Amino acid sequence: MDDNKRQIPLKVALIPVIFLVAILFLAIGFLKQDPHIPLICSAAVAAMIAAFYKYSWRETLDGMLHGINIAMGAILILIVIGTLIGTWMLGGIVPTMIYYGLTILSPGIFLIASLLICSIVSLGTGSSWSTAGTVGVALIAVGKGLGIPLPIVAGAIVSGAYFGDKMSPLSDTTNLAPAVAGTDVFTHIRHMIYTTGPSYIISLVLFSLIGLKYAGGKMDTGNIDIILSAIKANFYVHPVLLLAPVLVIAMVVKKIPPLPALLGGTALGGVVALVFQSRTLAEVFNAAQSGYLSQTGIKMVDDLLSRGGLLNMMSTVALIICALSFGGIMEKTGMLSTIARALLKRVKRTGSLVAITIFSCLGMNVLASDQYMAIVIPGRMYKKAYEQKGLHPKNLSRCLEDSATLTSALIPWNTCGAFMGATLGVYPLLYLPFAFLNLLNPLISIFYGYTGITMAKADNWENDSAAKSKS
Repeated sequence: MDDNKRQIPLKVALIPVIFLVAILFLAIGFLKQDPHIPLICSAAVAAMIAAFYKYSWRETLDGMLHGINIAMGAILILIVIGTLIGTWMLGGIVPTMIYYGLTILSPGIFLIASLLICSIVSLGTGSSWSTAGTVGVALIAVGKGLGIPLPIVAGAIVSGAYFGDKMSPLSDTTNLAPAVAGTDVFTHIRHMIYTTGPSYIISLVLFSLIGLKYAGGKMDTGNIDIILSAIKANFYVHPVLLLAPVLVIAMVVKKIPPLPALLGGTALGGVVALVFQSRTLAEVFNAAQSGYLSQTGIKMVDDLLSRGGLLNMMSTVALIICALSFGGIMEKTGMLSTIARALLKRVKRTGSLVAITIFSCLGMNVLASDQYMAIVIPGRMYKKAYEQKGLHPKNLSRCLEDSATLTSALIPWNTCGAFMGATLGVYPLLYLPFAFLNLLNPLISIFYGYTGITMAKADNWENDSAAKSKS
């Protein structure tokens, strides 16, 4: 059948979106349920609309499978992160990081230190997920030991992790956004400094002010002593164990893909458990499969150290699959494109174009539940609009990263938000108010759009291309 005869009108395309928002609000806000079933119900509504407009079940299924396939690499990384956390707990790697963190860091500087540490690691690796799954897990535990509310700690970790995710040339999103927009990665990174720099400085100031609240000797030294004693009694603690995260970070910096690098980290954790903690091979396999179960008899310590495992990631994997099934149907049937085109009709000037781009990427993160789709689809839809406005393509690539990359971690059912929530043990809506970089960056980008600050014109494109060819 002719595709024009199957074009779904805007009012109908909005039905699955409105249904999704309503049922998520009901399930999460009132019934205190997980978002899995609401997402499945929303996918069913989208599928029924597709059938009404003569899309075959095969086409609908292909859309779902395509949506899931886009994030399959991320799902595999999520699974491996689960095994890595399990073996690193058993091997005493994370407990060692917690031990030294509690002895060195003070509450007053902890939040700034967390932001800076995660920024450096993510900048070197290009991966927010690797950062959160390694040093992020340890920092959460240290923050808990220092008596700092975990949502604030998670906010600092997420802010730092996503700083590198959007600014590192090793990051997939940092390469994807300019590729979609039509510019090169280093031009893209340089242009992002104008929005990311102020956002980062403000975040540092805010975390400094919050840190003052926890300075001045208010930390519970009794609890910290209990944690330190329990770790020392149950694990061999030595700086040599810190070589494991250093080696994983080095592997990623050397451009070894994240999946084999993290799998190598899992194996390294198993070796450390066998050699330094005198664990058996059966215990290593069990920790990787089911996670590490701390049995010190001290509830505070056991809650702190019982983490990881492939099986403990399965709920998050299921959430991602449910969300991407919905997003895949919406993409395959053109309903997402219909909504985007309707938004584009409202664009009158540069500021509104930037705002529409930012909110479209946010909407895609909510609806399609994947940051890659949130970059690719709006990037495809709005590329011509930026050209018609006489704007350099690096403006579009910057907007895509300022919004799609950074807001993905704030949506609980997005692949990134689900990962951060599962890895850090803090629900995304709880750390959202404290993920300052992720919140500020899109707002500053919109401000620049309306004021014209740093909004480069297309005339400079040839100059940038010539400079690039000479370098």
